[in-house]
Amino acid sequence: MSNVLELAQINLHGSATTPAEAIDEVGKLLVASGAVTDDYIAFMHDREATVSTYMGNFLAIPHGTNEGKDTISKSALSFVRYDNPIDWGGNEVRFVVGIAGKDGGHMEVLSSIAIVFSEDDDVAKLLAAQTPEEIMEILGDVNA
Repeated sequence: MSNVLELAQINLHGSATTPAEAIDEVGKLLVASGAVTDDYIAFMHDREATVSTYMGNFLAIPHGTNEGKDTISKSALSFVRYDNPIDWGGNEVRFVVGIAGKDGGHMEVLSSIAIVFSEDDDVAKLLAAQTPEEIMEILGDVNA
């Protein structure tokens, strides 16, 4: 099985200023990784329209609806950090992690992400990281 997160799927200086733009940004990284088709991004927007993907601690994790599962060819993550916070339904978001899970394979990945973001020290390290390699090191187990 290939890694769900590669260095090319990490952007330390996202350009989005709204949740919709951020979903497009992480979605395009998932498309570029070969994990999903372009159609998956619309399913990510559908999910966000139904329920906010804001998770707390500056994190949102947009992902597609069940109807979009046929647009996923492999499990993958994309990671974008924003220099300026995005207003995500009244919450500040600095990290948007796009996720696509093939055959339920995303649940372990979600768990790994949740553990990292539950630790304020790890969030501070993610904010301070200067390279995609540092982000990979902090996220640790996502590819395990």
